[in-house]
Amino acid sequence: MKQFSLFILLIFCGTSSLVAQEPVDYVNPFIGTSNYGATFPGPIAPRGMASISPFNVAGPQNLPLEKDSQWLSNPYVNENTFLTGFSHVNLSGVGCPDLGVLLLMPTTGELETNHLNYGSTYKNEVAKAGYYSTEIDKYKVKAEFTASTRVGVSKFHFPKGQANVLLNLGLGLTNEEGAMVQVVSSTEIEGMRSVGSFCYNSPEAAYPVYFVAQFSKPADNFGVWKKPATYEGVEAQWMGYNGKTHLMEKSTKMVVGDSIGSYFTYNFDKAETVEVKIGVSYVSIANARENLEKETSNKTFEDVYKETYNAWNETLSRIRVEGGSEDDKTVFYTALYHTQIHPNTLNDVNGDYPEIKTGNIGNTDGTRYTVFSLWDTYRNVHQLLSLVYPQQQNNMIHSMLDMYDENGWLPKWELNSTETFTMVGDPASIVIADTYLKGIRDFDVDKAYEAMLKSADQLENNPLRPGLKDYIEKGFVTTDHGGSVSTTQEYNAADNAIAILANALGKKDDYKRFKNRSLSYRKLFDKNLRLLRPRLQNGEWYEPFDPDAGANFTENVGFIEGNAWQYAFMIPHDINGLKKLMGGNKAFTDQLQKIFDTDQFDMANEPDIAYPYLFNYVKGEEWRSQQMVEKLVRKHFKNTPDGIPGNDDTGTMSAWVVYSMMGFYPIAPGEPVYTITKPLFDKITIQLDSKYYKNSELVIEKETNGNGRIDHILIGGKKHKGYFINHDELVNGKTLKVILK
Repeated sequence: MKQFSLFILLIFCGTSSLVAQEPVDYVNPFIGTSNYGATFPGPIAPRGMASISPFNVAGPQNLPLEKDSQWLSNPYVNENTFLTGFSHVNLSGVGCPDLGVLLLMPTTGELETNHLNYGSTYKNEVAKAGYYSTEIDKYKVKAEFTASTRVGVSKFHFPKGQANVLLNLGLGLTNEEGAMVQVVSSTEIEGMRSVGSFCYNSPEAAYPVYFVAQFSKPADNFGVWKKPATYEGVEAQWMGYNGKTHLMEKSTKMVVGDSIGSYFTYNFDKAETVEVKIGVSYVSIANARENLEKETSNKTFEDVYKETYNAWNETLSRIRVEGGSEDDKTVFYTALYHTQIHPNTLNDVNGDYPEIKTGNIGNTDGTRYTVFSLWDTYRNVHQLLSLVYPQQQNNMIHSMLDMYDENGWLPKWELNSTETFTMVGDPASIVIADTYLKGIRDFDVDKAYEAMLKSADQLENNPLRPGLKDYIEKGFVTTDHGGSVSTTQEYNAADNAIAILANALGKKDDYKRFKNRSLSYRKLFDKNLRLLRPRLQNGEWYEPFDPDAGANFTENVGFIEGNAWQYAFMIPHDINGLKKLMGGNKAFTDQLQKIFDTDQFDMANEPDIAYPYLFNYVKGEEWRSQQMVEKLVRKHFKNTPDGIPGNDDTGTMSAWVVYSMMGFYPIAPGEPVYTITKPLFDKITIQLDSKYYKNSELVIEKETNGNGRIDHILIGGKKHKGYFINHDELVNGKTLKVILK
């Protein structure tokens, strides 16, 4: 009998080893949770509104990476050890704090409502796409989490005895305050939490996130807590509860305040589990309840997780890779996963969403997207979506144009229908032009063009392009405005995109006008330094000028989040013109190589992330790009918590490595052109959407015969000249084969 059992076991093991891992199984959500990557390991559905993150950035136990001790934009840091709950709306890979609220926390024993007292260490974390679990040491509770698009689902495994589930509405990632809570019954809570003031720059723009929480078991006891502020003076002497938390047991009244929350208590005579579903909405409590019911009614935790797992696998399977190591696949699919979080869904299941600025509730038959970190994502994220997920990208353009209808402007850095006006430039114009030129055209291009011209030409009261008058009249933004050189370059990039779209639409005069405007960076070029530098209002050079100033995000005159070196080549639409300014191919190559040799290159920020590919513009130097791209991938992108080189910027760094591992990159945002380098997998198969592309797939293969440098490139079996290819030629060629010598 023992021999028979062993035989069956061996057969099972042998069979299971033959089952290939699915793309979803390679995702490691812990990647990016250290080194300021600002991702979180908890569950979210593809482009989900709701998400759950362990919240471990509150309390002195988490110093120095504690939310109030420094600029921290994420609810979870891998190195931290003190847990105070699980937040249900979160942002991934952003540089400013917001959301990180609706904190659920399981405890046992006597009820405690102060998070510094009820917080705990934890262990045995498990994170997968759509799933997270951990064990909470203080209470010996295992906590599991999953999510649908608009609902977070928790499963708590309690030991025998008193068990509590706390919903803390006072604690959050930022210091934004204000909440409402009401216990509806022994199985349901509803309420609202105020959020907003992204980067703390628009406190008047705070807005509510509504929720409904439903419990799988009726509570034996429940209530609400409230801690008022501490007051002084004669009247305060009469307040026996001055500055003290008071419990309102069995209360079903609406309670409003800052430091408030609710609790459900159970008395278990044996180990039990409690499931909690929290539906969210940015429109109303009624919509939050409908979201919960439509997405998770009559579904168990396991049911929801299975659906989300399958949704992630379908999404990630649009690209299949072969070859490479297991870590390579984990890095790749986790990066692709991170590109599918933001922009995310804003509308409820019934189509309702809050309009931007108007105060009205809009409705859509499709998807209203939000979280447009466009200064980051215009460089590569939206190009990836146009190629692999064109229907998503089309819906995002529709969302941008709806914002224009509501707000009068295209988005710049939009978050939950509030415009934060963070960063510089006019990036939406680039994204729209790039999308149209890649054949995704089922949107109102005339309206889009009108919106682009408004931001490009309106001199007064233009929130997208401050300094525009100087830019048009002088050819550059002056030092009267912050980041003058960077801003000039960003306006140049947007104007180039408008020019190309104008040309495609047959608007020849506009094409010439905006093409000329796009080249005005040349007026900031210092031929002695071979760098761009700021000019004063009178046209003189700004002095004293330090090209190194601005590195590591330090404030400086002329540049935003970078220095003169990190912006020196950020002219992707005119590299050949820049080569001439620098003195030709050799001078260009030497200056570019110098940036890498002197550690001026910053892989952790956007302005220079295309630089490794720029050697492809010099014949005979393309090997440098191949070498540099692979070196940077290996150095900065790893299957570890610090495996993203700094903030992921809503998927921008992740998109960079997705492209780099596939062997091509969208080198000039707004232009439908890629540059080619060495793929890091043997074979990549990209599934193409038949609505937008005539072929069902694009296959990229690598053939290795020698030291790893490219010998020649085949497109559709025919030899391809050079290292650049336009979008149509790539997707219509069916195959891209890179032969290494």
